[in-house]
Amino acid sequence: MLLKNLERMPRRAGSTNFSYLIHDLERRLLGINFSGFNLTLETPTIQTLVFKLDCNFAGLSLNSNALKHVPKTWGRHAMQFPTELTQKACRTRPKELRLICIYFFTNRFFQNNNNLSLLNNYVLGAQLGHGHVNNLTEPINISFWHNQSLESHTMTCVYWKEGASKRYWGVWSPEGCRTEHPSPSQVLCRCNHLSYFAVLMQLSTAPLPVELLAPLTYISLVGCSVSIVASLLTLLLHFHTRKQSDSITCIHMNLHASVLLLNVTFLLSPVLAKPSVPGSVCVALAAVLHYALLSCLTWMAIEGFNLYLLLGRVYNIYIRRYVLKLCTVGWGVPAFLVLFLLAIKSSVYGPRAIPLSDSHGNGTGFQNMSICWVQSPGVHGVLVMGYGGLTALFNLVVLAWAMWVLRRLKVREKALGPRACRDTVTVLGLTVLLGTTWALAFFSFGVFLLPQLFLFTIFNSLYSFFLFLWFCSQRCRSEARVEAKMETFSSSQTMQ
Repeated sequence: MLLKNLERMPRRAGSTNFSYLIHDLERRLLGINFSGFNLTLETPTIQTLVFKLDCNFAGLSLNSNALKHVPKTWGRHAMQFPTELTQKACRTRPKELRLICIYFFTNRFFQNNNNLSLLNNYVLGAQLGHGHVNNLTEPINISFWHNQSLESHTMTCVYWKEGASKRYWGVWSPEGCRTEHPSPSQVLCRCNHLSYFAVLMQLSTAPLPVELLAPLTYISLVGCSVSIVASLLTLLLHFHTRKQSDSITCIHMNLHASVLLLNVTFLLSPVLAKPSVPGSVCVALAAVLHYALLSCLTWMAIEGFNLYLLLGRVYNIYIRRYVLKLCTVGWGVPAFLVLFLLAIKSSVYGPRAIPLSDSHGNGTGFQNMSICWVQSPGVHGVLVMGYGGLTALFNLVVLAWAMWVLRRLKVREKALGPRACRDTVTVLGLTVLLGTTWALAFFSFGVFLLPQLFLFTIFNSLYSFFLFLWFCSQRCRSEARVEAKMETFSSSQTMQ
């Protein structure tokens, strides 16, 4: 029997063999003859159900309690099909329809290079005839239960996207599915198509309280919008009034450009993570958002490096094609990293679920919101947290060293005390704004979580606005120095 053949397949069997046997099982189930409304075939690891449907279909609910071979220690599962399921098929072939459900209680047939595990190792599939069912307005509900609380994990409903990988016969994708948590031990997947479904799970930090979502979202929206306007004003003022830019100004403008790209892509990220948006669009935006963040962090580090050169190499600051080399690093290195990730594993980008918890009522309400972002925990740890941590640490070291140098100058040359004091304030403001506030990301735990969320959101969403204020203050100081020199020159000419 075909079910037995599937169970006997070795774990290291080729991906093509799995694909062929599963499709062969689907074809045989669709063509099998039986009397009555439904047929059930079961083995210890595979369950199949076949239903005869007509165009008067009123919906169908299935529950694992009706299956004999599911161990009681495992979690339950259920599927609910809407009345809309057969409408499209009845318009083209209004004869008897076959709905087949295939439940795998092992993930060996759906292996890919994703390191995340499946909840209960369950894969629940459904197919209506030989056609495709997608873009349903009323979703198909697939419920998974576990015998323990899932609050410490991030859950993502996914389906098996066949043909999306060169090495495997498919990959897990969240397109067209929405993840909900009606209770701590239940995951509800609402999907607008038929396929093979599962729940990816990974360890996560405590869910974000849902009551904080609205104020944090509002702060981010207002702060990023203000920063976008500030970046545009800074760039327009620079290109409108500049005569010949020095390297310092060029570095500042490149930083503004990278932060502008970061703010724009960040605001678009939750909008394009919705199930109605094609998955490729979300993947592309997630890659651009990651690139913008890496570019922003790189230009922060370049600001720190340039500050070191200004204070440490006062008499030998010239470097041939200095700005061109910095642009190659600031824009080229992040581009290489992101393109390399896309080339080897594009699935590292896509919708990223953010778990939310509702503390009102009985405390058992859970849900997810999604953004287009890095999905791989390893990539996020190295090329987001690690990259940002090194940048913040480097700028903090430069800040401490710069303060020490300027303090020594102030002590050595008392006549330059006021100037050294002004320079100290300038360096402090510049370096704090160029990276050190990102170190707040490492305090998202325990009693620090709540203040960290608001401080990080406020400071970094208004990042460009603070840079704009600094740019205006530096410009006013520069114009004041020019006017002072002109007055001194006029006075000397008058005396002559």
